[in-house]
Amino acid sequence: MSARIQVYATGRRKESVARVWVTPGSGRIVVNGKPMETYFPLKTLQTVVAQPLRVTEGCGAYDVIAHVHGGGISGQAGAVRHGIARALSRADASLRIPLKKAGLITRDPRMKERRKYGLKKARKAPQFSKR
Repeated sequence: MSARIQVYATGRRKESVARVWVTPGSGRIVVNGKPMETYFPLKTLQTVVAQPLRVTEGCGAYDVIAHVHGGGISGQAGAVRHGIARALSRADASLRIPLKKAGLITRDPRMKERRKYGLKKARKAPQFSKR
């Protein structure tokens, strides 16, 4: 990846969608205009977001700018992780193998199941009353 190249990728998880730009830099991760540590205060979520950079040993080599919306905080972290992994594999084809092996390029298909008529939620039935 040359000094001025900026790579774009989209990451998705549950209802969240992340637009991610990866550029060569010092290892800064900015999510929705805030540092990652501020946007994702939980250490587990910070670990999830930085996972693709750790797998490829690129923690200090790339700057990441992400815009994420929809879903909850966990889904957003997963979407940013997916976007970073896709952008890194697009930037350098040799990184695709370790990212694929770690399962970071594959989109997680698990979504919330739709509500069915006659039920309270997707599968929860109303309370049964004998009389």
